[in-house]
Amino acid sequence: MRNILAVADIVIKELYRRKDFYVLFIVTILICLVMASVNIFNNPDIIRYVKSLCLLLIWVSSLVIAITTTARQIPAEREQRTLLPLLAKPLSRSQLIVGKFLGCWIACGLALLCFYAFFGALSASREHHWPVLSYLQAGLMHWVALAVVIALTLLGSLVFAAPSSNATICFVIVGGILFVGRYLDVVALSLQKPWQTIIYAVYFVIPHLEFFDMRKLIIHDWPLIQWRFIGLASLYGVAYAAFFLAAACLVFRRKAVN
Repeated sequence: MRNILAVADIVIKELYRRKDFYVLFIVTILICLVMASVNIFNNPDIIRYVKSLCLLLIWVSSLVIAITTTARQIPAEREQRTLLPLLAKPLSRSQLIVGKFLGCWIACGLALLCFYAFFGALSASREHHWPVLSYLQAGLMHWVALAVVIALTLLGSLVFAAPSSNATICFVIVGGILFVGRYLDVVALSLQKPWQTIIYAVYFVIPHLEFFDMRKLIIHDWPLIQWRFIGLASLYGVAYAAFFLAAACLVFRRKAVN
């Protein structure tokens, strides 16, 4: 565990030395502040549109940080010729993969903390209340979704040659799951066999990241979701993240590192 935490600490420091997070955070702040300062037709419900835009930017920014940061972890070690010295130390390949995953996940969690803290302050300035538990549930589910994305991207970095191709494919897969995946069962009903069976199989195999999207809960001030459902959704996400992480460890064990 000490080796894993040491690798994770390096990943966290690397992320906050780069400018990706700061640029995305500043852009999100500027756009949201401009939207919050606009008063359209003296409509008091304009804050809902501001919250919707802010949460969308938080999701997009967090996915960009998670995928781009994870996609370059293993390829960067190869390019800098530090992969062999790392593995020459008392550090197994599986420990390296788990350490990279843990570092990226914790770094993304810290980024989410900053994003949601700003979002909460912005919402409180207009609505004069701060539903902390709703933000806690949304942030927790968001973080679990990022665990699945990070594990998938880490697996892709061992399969695809370049970080750019891996990041592009992961963006397409995650975007497809978020925007199309939830409707595949409906699409399957209009198809003939064997396509109906194939689409149904894809629907039940893919990780449904939309389960972790709780933006409507915050936008419309809906009641809290029962914590047992939050726990079940978390177990669902952790199971998929563990599957992708185990696959990454298996691929890395059989892959030449030179």
